[in-house]
Amino acid sequence: MPTLLHLDSSAFTDGSVSREVSAAFRAAWQARHPEGTVVYRDLAARPVPHLDAHGISAAFTPAGQQSPEQAAALALREELMTELEQADAIVIGTPMYNFTIPSSLKAWLDQVILMGRTAGESPSAAGTPVTVVAARGGSYAPGAPREPFEFVTTYLEKVLTGMLGLEVDFIVPEFTLAATVPAMAGFVQQAAESKAQALEDAARKAEALAA
Repeated sequence: MPTLLHLDSSAFTDGSVSREVSAAFRAAWQARHPEGTVVYRDLAARPVPHLDAHGISAAFTPAGQQSPEQAAALALREELMTELEQADAIVIGTPMYNFTIPSSLKAWLDQVILMGRTAGESPSAAGTPVTVVAARGGSYAPGAPREPFEFVTTYLEKVLTGMLGLEVDFIVPEFTLAATVPAMAGFVQQAAESKAQALEDAARKAEALAA
């Protein structure tokens, strides 16, 4: 049976555009794969620990020589890496916080990136398609005044493709703060159009993967 790995990282459960669009992707994928399995991780509600010295050193310490702390840290990394490796498709919902991804998503990435296994010359999940819903409050598109401050897609492109060997595709809903920030009132229509397009793209991309 096909498996979808679904990650959300927005701190907000209500009103989160990245969550809404990633959910639309999941719904379309499940409609095409009613027998499929979805592995869901809400990295904001149930964050994975940041990678520490035990998790780093355990990966290079023989099993019989690991401390209890190393064994526990490695068990978590094994669980997360296995979820990545067993996925036939991945969808990640992420907002932009301070020009980049939430620390909860960075923590997940640090846990699953292991040179010689998931990263390196022959990444174990290479070729898996991943759709990233990268929502942001304003616009950081080419030509926008804040284009140089975009470190969400630029970072994830290099990590997901360059290190993990995944086939990444981005959906980028913009101006998500327009309805709540008075200074952005002029962008409310653009925000609605961007969100509608993102929802359409999510369904289309999920259906294309199932074809």
